Amino acid sequence: MRKTKFIENLIHGIFLILGLATVASVLMITIYLVVAGIPAIKEIGIFKFLFGKTWASTAAEPSFGILPFILTSIYGTAGAIVLGVPIGFFTAVYLSKIAPGKVREYMSEAVSLLAGIPSVVYGLVGMLVLVPEIRKLFHVPDGASLLAAMVILAIMILPSIIKVSITALDAVPKEYEEASLALGATPIETYFRVSVPAAKSGIATAVVLGVGRAIGEAMAVMMVSGNVPNMPSLFQSVRFLTTAVASEMAYSSGLQQQALFSIALVLFLFILMINVTLNFFLKKDGKEA
Repeated sequence: MRKTKFIENLIHGIFLILGLATVASVLMITIYLVVAGIPAIKEIGIFKFLFGKTWASTAAEPSFGILPFILTSIYGTAGAIVLGVPIGFFTAVYLSKIAPGKVREYMSEAVSLLAGIPSVVYGLVGMLVLVPEIRKLFHVPDGASLLAAMVILAIMILPSIIKVSITALDAVPKEYEEASLALGATPIETYFRVSVPAAKSGIATAVVLGVGRAIGEAMAVMMVSGNVPNMPSLFQSVRFLTTAVASEMAYSSGLQQQALFSIALVLFLFILMINVTLNFFLKKDGKEA
């Protein structure tokens, strides 16, 4: 009995330490980004930094306006969500509730394989296949554009949305669906009016993971977006917040390097705001229910 109690306490202690280590890691990253990013914002000026339309970090008279990067990241992420979330959501409902066993097994393996593909491979395929097709289809000078980045990001967020949504839908008690069917609802009505609302928290988490993947992606986006600091336009080369950091960090120094850390801080705050906003609405819906 004492041995069992000791093992339980030991496991609890290990879990506590691991949990605290996770929280400590987040706090250290937050503190480091704030300490490294604030000096550049103070020197440049928060208004010029956030709302300036010109980024010329290596010019004789450097300019550090990141508004094009902010808008590009917002538009690119929104476009990826608009394209990817419906596909991922309906795929998850199909695999969880409708698909035969063999179909679910094979498609789930394909989704897992999609999740394991390195981002550079997505970027390479996009650069060799998607970019030329956009150029031909829309008759634009260069297919490396915001549209290409949206499509690539939409594909890349599918595994996160599908897998987490399937887990949430599978966790819905069967009694809910059986009661709905017993009251005369069709299977499709049951899935979308009973199962999906019951799993909305997990599905929302899937969307958050997708948003995080879309906002945080750098390599694939850099390869298909053109990586030019223009104001966002669907068929124009653009630069995201992540690609701005990745493309210049290797040779940056002084104020330029500090400005890149400030961009990372802005990116971090974006993700934090998305999580806080979603949690607020989820808690609000839970209280109303």
